[in-house]
Amino acid sequence: MARHLLLPVDGSPQSLEALQFAASEWEDARVTLLNVINPVDAGYRLSGFPAGSEEWYDAARERAEAVLDEAQAELPADATVDRRVEVGRPAAAILEVAREGDVDHVVVGSHGREGISRILLGSVAEAVVRRSPVPVTVVH
Repeated sequence: MARHLLLPVDGSPQSLEALQFAASEWEDARVTLLNVINPVDAGYRLSGFPAGSEEWYDAARERAEAVLDEAQAELPADATVDRRVEVGRPAAAILEVAREGDVDHVVVGSHGREGISRILLGSVAEAVVRRSPVPVTVVH
């Protein structure tokens, strides 16, 4: 039985479904909610530096906190919850958090892309499943 769950959340319906599944399946587990700020989303000027990087980061951080607030509201009030915001590529950040802590299970939502969109956009869930040091449950 999982004692400490890592739940990456991005505000999508899929991540909220994964959160709800985890809350019902592992009621007594400690939960770490993780939101990853992806710098690729910032956009770049010709100079290679993010356009308005400070403003962009501040807005991204506010969005991340709002996503974590929404996710935490889905959990029981007495749940033991840690919150983290990391900056980086989503799959790499999820795997880093899974490796560094005492997490013993990851529960991640999947967008379920197929075909060319999966090839072009990649799959965070697939990368996590392939490289995770702990068991992973994918909710689709």
